[in-house]
Amino acid sequence: MSGPEEDAMPVEGTPAAAPRPSGLKNPQAAVRGLGAGTLALEVIVLLLTVAPLAVLAGDRRGPAITAVLVASVLAIGLAGCMKHSWAWTAGAVLQGLLLLGGFLHWTVAAVGVIFGLTWAYAMHVRRTILG
Repeated sequence: MSGPEEDAMPVEGTPAAAPRPSGLKNPQAAVRGLGAGTLALEVIVLLLTVAPLAVLAGDRRGPAITAVLVASVLAIGLAGCMKHSWAWTAGAVLQGLLLLGGFLHWTVAAVGVIFGLTWAYAMHVRRTILG
């Protein structure tokens, strides 16, 4: 008998490979990519909010733009640290800080809500894939 059935059977004397429930070759790398990609998109959206804040924020323009730029730098740093488990918690804290930025201007909180939900979904996918 030759064909795919023969290739799927383990050879006697060799341990069978552990099954991958997700079907991914490298689930840790896939999850890191998901987290880094989410943070990269967040950086783009945060930087795109600077121009509207400059026009709409009024007297809170300076602090709101500073908060957005600081959050962008933090998100870039976290995207590079996704191999560490603490980076996922720090990403959640970043979303909370953006929600608090709503005291400076509502658009900062809106970005916090959108990416807070996105981050919660990414963490759900992480738990599902990595167990």
